[in-house]
Amino acid sequence: MNIRHLVPSVSRRLLSMGSLMLAAGLLLTVPASGADLSKFRRIEPQFIAALGDPGATSGNGAQSWGFWNQDPGPRACKLDHYPQLKAAGGVAPAQWKFDAKDWWLEEHGLIMEKPTFPLAPGKYLVTGDRNVTTVLTILPKDKDGNQRWELADGATLYDVTHLGCRSARYTPSTANKPCSPENVKTTGFPVNPGADMPPVNGCNKQDYTVLIVVGLPATH
Repeated sequence: MNIRHLVPSVSRRLLSMGSLMLAAGLLLTVPASGADLSKFRRIEPQFIAALGDPGATSGNGAQSWGFWNQDPGPRACKLDHYPQLKAAGGVAPAQWKFDAKDWWLEEHGLIMEKPTFPLAPGKYLVTGDRNVTTVLTILPKDKDGNQRWELADGATLYDVTHLGCRSARYTPSTANKPCSPENVKTTGFPVNPGADMPPVNGCNKQDYTVLIVVGLPATH
């Protein structure tokens, strides 16, 4: 089935972190030989925080992937509003709770709510809003707790990564040195598409790639 039948034919609209504009006419340029797309229903975009080799079509480690079931961008807090966030006990205006030991930043320098972990097993129709939209399968955990992921149609993780969406997780590097948004240099934003997020004093940083979920199985 042509992907045009799965995505609303509407004008361009603001859909993801910061300023991502998702085109209405998403095209499946890789033949959908491995999946019946008629079994998917279109949804308001959701987002996956993924780790893996950009050139891989499958891999392990999906238990470390996160999931936002709604756009975290409009719900985020500006860095210069961090004192107010702190004064509010870490409760953001959108009612998510900031975790000083595990916090997330996006490409415009906005503090985001954490995704949920782990990503549930199942099938997701994903895109990077470039050329490829295809099916991502997340398998259940094996006896060792590992989860495999697989992309259909020979698509790579890079093919379905939205390059403009940058996302990083910050955790304390030592027990006696604060890892705080107060230490983020406000220069260098927005981060260039595909570039790494900035390091922050006192923090370990993990960059995640972002996949846009535009469809779920009709029975999900």
